[in-house]
Amino acid sequence: MSSSEINKNEVDIVIGALNADLTQFLNSWKPFFSGFHLIIVKDPELKDDLNIPEGFDVDVYSKPDIEKVVGAANATMFSGYSCRYFGYLVSKKKYIVSIDDDCVPAKDPKGVLVDAVSQHVTNLENPATPLFFNTLYDPYCEGADFVRGYPFSLRSGVPCAASCGLWLNLADLDAPTQALKTEQRNTSYVDAVMTVPLKAMLPISGINIAFNRELVGPALVPALRIAGEGKVRWETLEDVWCGMCLKHISDHLGYGVKTGLPYVWRNERGDAVESLRKKWEGMKLMEKSVPFFEALKLPESAVSVEDCVVELAKAVKEQLGSDDPAFTQAADAMVKWVQLWNSVNSSG
Repeated sequence: MSSSEINKNEVDIVIGALNADLTQFLNSWKPFFSGFHLIIVKDPELKDDLNIPEGFDVDVYSKPDIEKVVGAANATMFSGYSCRYFGYLVSKKKYIVSIDDDCVPAKDPKGVLVDAVSQHVTNLENPATPLFFNTLYDPYCEGADFVRGYPFSLRSGVPCAASCGLWLNLADLDAPTQALKTEQRNTSYVDAVMTVPLKAMLPISGINIAFNRELVGPALVPALRIAGEGKVRWETLEDVWCGMCLKHISDHLGYGVKTGLPYVWRNERGDAVESLRKKWEGMKLMEKSVPFFEALKLPESAVSVEDCVVELAKAVKEQLGSDDPAFTQAADAMVKWVQLWNSVNSSG
């Protein structure tokens, strides 16, 4: 699907601005963002004015706008990388595409710039196949199909909730891995999309992601904030936790999650060694989160995304709250998020 074939009225591109000067970022994406509506949310802790070039259909939200919508007491939910969630909250479109502001379009092996927006929308508009793995990857991609032995009863697939893109150059590694392999860069472009199987967990990255807001919008929740959270990805865990919640809820409601194409080119940002010197509890929290999600079973009475988030929050507080205050805070934030989602969206 090309950009010209997409209904651009169904897509919002949401950018969390952690850098004030967005000129190079936006100009690099202009061939693919042109004609789409952009929502740019400025990190409330960013002091400098944003520099946004002309030629874009864009709404910009800053700290006063956030406080006006959610109240000053709730505005702290939307700092740092979590500022983009405010864009998810106020959007009225079917699909959301979100790309970090340190990324530019990648090139495929033929040297052609990758249209990440079109690929994400293609992934979302085609069904997912979480119930039975297709060894030829996404059977709905051009040139692919269902392999011999794939049950015909399952070939209609299920709705796709999210499309998780990847990264060339600086892959989304954690700080210990990047610090150990300082020169490692991802140069492997795998021309494939696949559905993550039912009940399989994955660390979804917020760097390059799209989702069906009408289907699972409230599941994209800004919740888990760690002590000493910083302004580089390996000093955060909000997107990974959000992704684990999203995948579990998608499994429960019968939706699918895809990963693979599209790629973006991720530029250098931050110092992994310096990040390791900070008190960072992310890996410890992850080790506690995995067995929790492995054992978690949402009740059959949870039939909406909002129901699922609230039930998940209840389980987090009961089963993980005593292990670390970060989990209790996450559970409270999840409940508050559902309240904000219902309030903002019911008011039009």
